[in-house]
Amino acid sequence: MNHGILFDHARASRIGLPEAVFCEGKPVAAIRELLESFGRGSGRPILFTRLAPEVFGQMPSEVQEQYDYHPLSRTAFGDTLPARSNGRVAIVSAGTSDGSVAWEAARTLQYLGIDHAVFEDCGVAGLWRIAERLDEINRFQAVIVVAGLDAALASVMGGLTPLPVFGVPTSVGYGVAKGGNAALSSMLSSCAPGIAVMNIDNGYGAACAAARVVNNL
Repeated sequence: MNHGILFDHARASRIGLPEAVFCEGKPVAAIRELLESFGRGSGRPILFTRLAPEVFGQMPSEVQEQYDYHPLSRTAFGDTLPARSNGRVAIVSAGTSDGSVAWEAARTLQYLGIDHAVFEDCGVAGLWRIAERLDEINRFQAVIVVAGLDAALASVMGGLTPLPVFGVPTSVGYGVAKGGNAALSSMLSSCAPGIAVMNIDNGYGAACAAARVVNNL
C-alpha cells in the first residue's frame, strides 16, 4: 500500500543534506513501508527520527535487523553517507536528562558521516566541568549546546569559544520551565553574541545546522 509519501530526493544536491523521515504521528503501517524500503544495503541512506521504541518494536524481526537503531535518541538508519575527511562537531549537554536530544544530534551527525564527540553533564551548576573540557572542545569546528531548565550553558559557551554555537533548548525542567519555553527564551535573550538557537528538543536541526558549517570548510 502506498501512503502517498513523496521523497525530496534532490534535496542533497541542492543543499548538501538529504531528506529525513520524522516518524512521530505517522501511521505504523506507513513507517513499516518506509523501513522496508531503506534498510541496510539499499544504497539509499535515510535517517528516521522520533521513531519510538514501541513503534520500532512492532516491526518484523527481518526489518529490525536491517537497521542501526538507538532507542534513547529514537533514531534509525540502514546506510549512512560517506564519511567526511574534515570538519568535527562537539555536542555539549548540560545534564544526562538532556540525553535524548544530545544523542539525536550525535546520531544525525553519524548518519551524515561527520566526525563528532559528545560531552555530557557540563551544566553550569559546576563550572569546573566545562572549564576542564574547554581546550578539547575548541579543537572542533562547531559546537552544539543542549540544555534545559535555565539553559545558561549556551551563554557560557558563547562567551568561551570562538566557534559557531548552535543552542538547543530542551523540555527538561520543573514547573515554570514550561516544557522548554524558559530555556528557549533564555537562549534567545543570551548576552553572548552570535548564538544560533534551534527549536525546543530539535537535536536533528542543530546537527544539520552544524553540518552546513563543516560541509563548506
